[in-house]
Amino acid sequence: MRLAVNIDHFATLREARKSNEPEPVLAALLAEQAGAEGIVCHIRSDRRHIKERDLMLLRQSIKTKLIVEMAATKEMEEIALEIKPDIVSLVPEKPEELTTEGGLDIIANKDYLLSHIKSLQEAGIKVSIFVDPNTDQIEACKQLNCNMIEINTGLYADLSPGKEQQKALDAVINAAKFGFESGLKIHAGHGLDYKNIHPIAAIPEIEEFSIGFSIVARAAIAGIEIAVRDMLALIE
Repeated sequence: MRLAVNIDHFATLREARKSNEPEPVLAALLAEQAGAEGIVCHIRSDRRHIKERDLMLLRQSIKTKLIVEMAATKEMEEIALEIKPDIVSLVPEKPEELTTEGGLDIIANKDYLLSHIKSLQEAGIKVSIFVDPNTDQIEACKQLNCNMIEINTGLYADLSPGKEQQKALDAVINAAKFGFESGLKIHAGHGLDYKNIHPIAAIPEIEEFSIGFSIVARAAIAGIEIAVRDMLALIE
């Protein structure tokens, strides 16, 4: 199992003071040195944290792989085609949200997404879709020939231990199995932290986790290298 570290919130801290530090690219390099096998960032339409200069520096600097989350818009497609990340992860986006609130509705946007995905793949960019643990949506991802999916673990992560959390966990388990049997590579993320990662890490079909906020929060106290190594110890 692999860990991809989302560095958005290092940029959030930088933008809080409109400063030039902390440097997200430096955080990415230190995360790699600590064992991360991918770096994730989300460039939003409002550029609230990650900006084009960050993407360019990341593309030039990191040695593992660059995963860029973005909305499926023409503007973002042009940025992806210029930067050439290893993977584009298509996500829904609302201007008022603090963080991504749910998976992309693939079924409702199938025709548009098909041409968008084809354009990225023809440029040599692999495409992932952030999707809720719903087999109908995952089947639609398969029909669009995307390379992989990232299952949204947000509902599971938001719930306290008990029957409802177990129900949400079962949905993730079933979605991972269904996606894997459909021929998709399975990633997972959203809301995962040092306390709730164990049951998700036990799902054999999931090969990579995308984790950001909890790692950045621990890094603020213990340092990025310790924060990454602590998470790796839990998922391995």
